[in-house]
Amino acid sequence: MVGIVIVSHSFNLAIDIKELSKKIASNAKIAVAGGTEDGRFGTDVKRIIDAINEVYSDDGVIIIFDMGSAYISAEMAVDCIDECKKNNVEIVDTALVEGSLTAAVEAGIGKNKEEIMKSLKTMCLNKTP
Repeated sequence: MVGIVIVSHSFNLAIDIKELSKKIASNAKIAVAGGTEDGRFGTDVKRIIDAINEVYSDDGVIIIFDMGSAYISAEMAVDCIDECKKNNVEIVDTALVEGSLTAAVEAGIGKNKEEIMKSLKTMCLNKTP
């Protein structure tokens, strides 16, 4: 099953999105990387690496993030993971809540990483201005 990593500047927000996602897709593999080690707002590359490793499988991992610097931290985390895993981890720019819910449902019903990525990218393109 594809793993989902939710990266947010807020630990509480990441946890709440995970809990909501698990309500509609209880079997989904979801990990969070929110906030910094000292409890402040921000992102932490080590937390993202740990989250990737927590949900990693040969089916892949999709990382969904809340805003710009979280993307940079996610990129740095992917650069730091084992070489054999790097090509199986994707970072997607999509709506944090809606994307997380969609990814969880689709992963939970067995869609592969490419199918989920296509749905998330389509969702992003169809946002209302």
